[in-house]
Amino acid sequence: MSAPGPVSASAERSAAVAAADAAAPTMPADAAGAAGEPVADRRLHPMSWLFVLIQHLKQFIVPLLILVFAGRGDRNELYSLIGVGLLVLAALWRYFTYRYGVGPNGLVVRSGLLNRSLRVIPFVRIQNVAVHQTVLHRVFGVAEVRMESAAGKEPEAQMRVLTLADAMALETLVRRRGADPAQAVEERADSLLRLSPAEVLRLGLVSNGGLVLVGAGIAAALQTVPDFNGRVPERVLRGGMHWLFGRVEGYHLDAGGYALLAAATIALVAVALKTLSVTLALLRYYGFDLSEQGRRLTAERGLLARWRTTVPRRRIQAWTLEEGVLHRLLKRRRLAVDTVGADEHDEGRALKELAPIASPQTCDRLIAHLLPHARWDALEWRALPNAAWWRLFLPDVPWTVLAAFALYWHLGSWSLLALLWLPWSAFKAQRRARRMGYAMNAELVAVREGWWRRHWRFAELDKLQALQLTRSPLDRRCGTATLWLDTAGAGALSPPLRIRFLPADEARRLYDRLAGALAGRPLRW
Repeated sequence: MSAPGPVSASAERSAAVAAADAAAPTMPADAAGAAGEPVADRRLHPMSWLFVLIQHLKQFIVPLLILVFAGRGDRNELYSLIGVGLLVLAALWRYFTYRYGVGPNGLVVRSGLLNRSLRVIPFVRIQNVAVHQTVLHRVFGVAEVRMESAAGKEPEAQMRVLTLADAMALETLVRRRGADPAQAVEERADSLLRLSPAEVLRLGLVSNGGLVLVGAGIAAALQTVPDFNGRVPERVLRGGMHWLFGRVEGYHLDAGGYALLAAATIALVAVALKTLSVTLALLRYYGFDLSEQGRRLTAERGLLARWRTTVPRRRIQAWTLEEGVLHRLLKRRRLAVDTVGADEHDEGRALKELAPIASPQTCDRLIAHLLPHARWDALEWRALPNAAWWRLFLPDVPWTVLAAFALYWHLGSWSLLALLWLPWSAFKAQRRARRMGYAMNAELVAVREGWWRRHWRFAELDKLQALQLTRSPLDRRCGTATLWLDTAGAGALSPPLRIRFLPADEARRLYDRLAGALAGRPLRW
């Protein structure tokens, strides 16, 4: 049996939604049995044990393949496969003991036989519903459902697996009951953004997914492949260099020829990495569709595997608008968001991008639609003093001098070429200083930074969780300060929401104004 092709994805979603609308009202609605206990009488899909087993077996796959096909390592490690049999039994045990049901106010989950567990999860607590389908899921017509709350990064409920119709019905039911338990009217879904295949190709060109994947593969090999850190790199490097130099020496190239060969090799590697990035973008973002239904946003994407994530708009805490050099050449930007409780390393299950790639006008329209009172397009930006450029230039000076000093022992006077980085660093610092600025109105606070790679970072005032005014010894010497603004759900890879190099008096006035705004209204999630 083969997986459905991408052409049938739209018809598949339409059929699933139609089945959801038909199935949602038939799900059990009474939350109390004869003994007054919540009802949980629905089982997972009969093949759910297989997907649970596959999830547990992922950690054994790489060592097993190495031992069987490469013939290296200690074969006593195969004894660990005895645990695979136990995992099979555990997967079957989970299937036969797991039950779920739907009450009037929440989801009921019962698991275990000897050690029994009963959980009642209120609909209003469920903030995010993620429906995930891999290729194998699509073969069997099933999906994994994950429900998250704002309280933490662990899911409130995770069901491996349900039929696609049941998964869509459960998502629909949670969306209806979570918004208003007494409301049963389904609101119309409006599409906010659809990415065409051409846009997805542009996304692959501006991303570095291929480089990240290759780096992750090398790191994984260093950790899992036996003796990779020892003989394997040495053998590959020695054999590859011997073959390469043997071939090159036969052409008797001069210095110019070697330079052209090096440039061609770099170009070939760059093309290969970009091709890999485009392939990854097609796999992850093909068919991207952002829609709005009531106060919830739903994003669906994927070529072979499909991800569908639903999240309330109130869960969005901060926004990031980004553009790199290639973005500017293609006249495109990226609009990302931080959401409460989202795990930045949990690929596909958290809504992190409202527009992976779009024109600046489209991004502005999305912001204006989702933040209608913020008046994003009418913000009055305040530039920072241009004299702050040397503060951005200063950190590069000691590192450049140290690099030139270290290279002197190997290159002699040629190491002084490293100092040519300083003029470029000064030029870059001046450009960055000219673009730095901030803006604030009654609803929104925003900062902008960057020159080579630019970003705009902003948040609603009632989403701010903390304010901090800091002054380093250099700040005290220069009469400046840095204002940090913290929101919930901020990821480690997100640009910081901060205003740097502010004059101390201006920083204090801005801090007092923001503190008064926070004290005058309740914070909301």
